[in-house]
Amino acid sequence: MDIRPNGVFCAALTPLDADLAPDHAVFAKHCRHLLDEGCDGIALLGTTGEANSFSGAERKALLEAAVGAGIAPSQLMPGTGVPALTETVDLTRHALSLGVTTVVMLPPFYYKDITDDGLYASYSEVVQRLGDPHLKIVLYHIPQMSHQPIPHAVIARLRAAYPATIVGIKDSSGDFANMTAMIEKFEGFAVLAGADPLLLPLLKKGGAGCITATSNLVARDLAYVFAHFNDGDAALDAAQQRVVKARERASLFPQIAALKALLAQRTGHIGWHRLRPPLVPLSQENVDQLLATALVQEPA
Repeated sequence: MDIRPNGVFCAALTPLDADLAPDHAVFAKHCRHLLDEGCDGIALLGTTGEANSFSGAERKALLEAAVGAGIAPSQLMPGTGVPALTETVDLTRHALSLGVTTVVMLPPFYYKDITDDGLYASYSEVVQRLGDPHLKIVLYHIPQMSHQPIPHAVIARLRAAYPATIVGIKDSSGDFANMTAMIEKFEGFAVLAGADPLLLPLLKKGGAGCITATSNLVARDLAYVFAHFNDGDAALDAAQQRVVKARERASLFPQIAALKALLAQRTGHIGWHRLRPPLVPLSQENVDQLLATALVQEPA
């Protein structure tokens, strides 16, 4: 049985209420919409979801709300990696208690220049303390944010020690050569693109799918790319072009704020405009500029 995650997973945004707390009802509605649009699952509480701006209690409550709203635990991949080992264990154990078995786990990201031995020990200690055969960990490589890369040597050690637990990696570095190298080195390891435009070329190299931010807006197109990446026809080219243009549009301004502004415009819900400090919403001038930016024609 293939235990690797594969498909299109949305790095879901987190709507906030007037007190800047996660809005559970709106989030659950968004999850259902993403699944209806073709996402294979929801990677909540990641970078795009502002996870590191929320407390452990807030993170647990949001995951509980998603499960309580009827989102299948098998379709949820919460981020559970934080700098403190014991909190990473606690968040991951909580996810397992809800029936969630696959988590996305950042490396400990406060101390810099940690050794490969230290990084290995951190992940290994989490796995050993949990001791749950159902647990599946997707490593999270985003060195431009964490300042802590996950070297291939560490991945090799973890896979050798825990082959049924360390099942994949989300690579948000933008380094396509790194992604393809992992596909070549690690048989049966799910390499997931962290940037929407890279889904198509990565699939052609044997990649497993993506966990991406712009899927909050173009999930249908990404699902089409995943299902038809070998077709090479006009419909695939059009879907890929829409994905690329949507990513470019969202990158005109700070990405999370831009995506929230675009989702607020699409849904009419003001909660999508809000961000938890230190992140801040776009100015009205920037929102107007963003909304005025032309997109290629959307699918009928």
